[in-house]
Amino acid sequence: MDLTFNFSLLILNYFMSSKVYSAAVIGLDSELVEVEADISQGLPNFTVVGLPDTAVQESRERVRSAVKNSGLPFPTTKVTVNLAPADTKKEGPSYDLPIAVAILIAYGEIPRPTGAAENIFVGELALDGGLRPITGALSIALGAKERGGRRIFLPGENAAEAALVSGLEIIPVKNLLELAKHLSGENLIAPYVQNNLFGDAEAGVISQNDMSFIVGQEHVKRAMEIAAAGSHNILLSGPPGSGKTLIAKTLPTILPKMTVDEMLEVTKIYSVAGALPAGKALINDRPYRNPHHTASGVALVGGGAWPRPGEISLAHRGVLFLDEFAEFSRAVLENLRQPLEDGVITVSRAAGSLRFPAKFMLVAAQNPCPCGYFGDPDHRCICTPTQILKYKKRVSGPLLDRIDIHIEVPRVKFEHLAGERTGETSAEVRSRVQRARDLQTERFEGLGIRSNAEMSSEMIRKFCPFDAEIKEFLRAAVTKMKLSARAYHRVLKLSRTIADLAASEKISPAHVAEAMQYRPRLENEVR
Repeated sequence: MDLTFNFSLLILNYFMSSKVYSAAVIGLDSELVEVEADISQGLPNFTVVGLPDTAVQESRERVRSAVKNSGLPFPTTKVTVNLAPADTKKEGPSYDLPIAVAILIAYGEIPRPTGAAENIFVGELALDGGLRPITGALSIALGAKERGGRRIFLPGENAAEAALVSGLEIIPVKNLLELAKHLSGENLIAPYVQNNLFGDAEAGVISQNDMSFIVGQEHVKRAMEIAAAGSHNILLSGPPGSGKTLIAKTLPTILPKMTVDEMLEVTKIYSVAGALPAGKALINDRPYRNPHHTASGVALVGGGAWPRPGEISLAHRGVLFLDEFAEFSRAVLENLRQPLEDGVITVSRAAGSLRFPAKFMLVAAQNPCPCGYFGDPDHRCICTPTQILKYKKRVSGPLLDRIDIHIEVPRVKFEHLAGERTGETSAEVRSRVQRARDLQTERFEGLGIRSNAEMSSEMIRKFCPFDAEIKEFLRAAVTKMKLSARAYHRVLKLSRTIADLAASEKISPAHVAEAMQYRPRLENEVR
């Protein structure tokens, strides 16, 4: 009898601990997390260790209720769950599912899976055992594939998103009981099969705003076309009611279609930020973000106790439209200087630094003065010179120097307003933009950039050659307009885009002259 008791005790101890694998989303990437469960003798107690946040600590109650309400037994002794590595912060409710699975394995209710490291479990549990969607599923799937994972068990709502990563078996789980039966071999869950999701991108941008609705302003529409073709930053300045906001809203309708890699980049950001539209697993339209001028610096560039992407990262590969540009806090606007130059934003906190991509196209709109009518021939400006000067100083010179195109948007005359719509449609303009961007894609293949605006100084020397005539023209322009080195390089980038729109392999004096006219007036130049 003693031998039988000792043998039973040995078998019981064998099932006292277990290990399954999950993932922690850090920035836009993910790291593997070992979820260990140990059941030992002692008073009933459920402890989670391994640097968990409040949401992870609260998983104890969710897991306990979900297991019981699924008709499965929960240990009545001491339960300890460890999330390793212990020095990596764990946040969010996505650890509910792996914690529940680890406990059930340790308790002997679920058999130990073979190749445990090949299976990743993520998901938030409802009290009835159902699964709720999580954020960062795409990042988790990418990380799992990089580390040799073969399958992911996750909520059904996240299956389409995770299936964007090829080479992984995606198991969509509805509830805990269904997963327990699957792991026990009683009732297997069919893997998720992805349809031709990337094919949806060919439909293009659908918008109620169209270039043909903009009457007059032909020079502004030309500037917007150039900006879209090369992903250049642009500043629209003009009196109230001149159409600055309407013109900016038409920009997404002329932007080139996104590549598959760009779609995955943007979708990854939106997934981590929890900003994916309901029922949509892939972002296939270029982002268009329009934060209010009262937005804080953290809202714009990202951050927080648990850093999340801000507006500039959500606008990655798309447009960041800042209306009433001069009304933004100067301190907030200064945060744009690094990402406009480098295409990334580094968020530093005591625990470490995270980098978020921020290759966006800045479109800004502002009035020339507080009342809006400075320089308007039809309205008298009521601002004092001091007020006007103070208003202009709200945007710093170094920030203005990073904007490629400065364009005045005058008031539309009655003849244009009352006339019939005769302008080009967005589809017509977009076809030219797409051809220009295709040339850039071919030119920069293997160099890690996608548009003329991203060229480095070395690339400018290689891809923007010019003859003696253009050299003398540039020399005179730089001297007379007192252009900075940055402004000089931006003129060359802009000239390259104008040449691409004309399908010209070489940059001509006419291309440089047109690019030069988009520089700001002398009083706005950086000295």
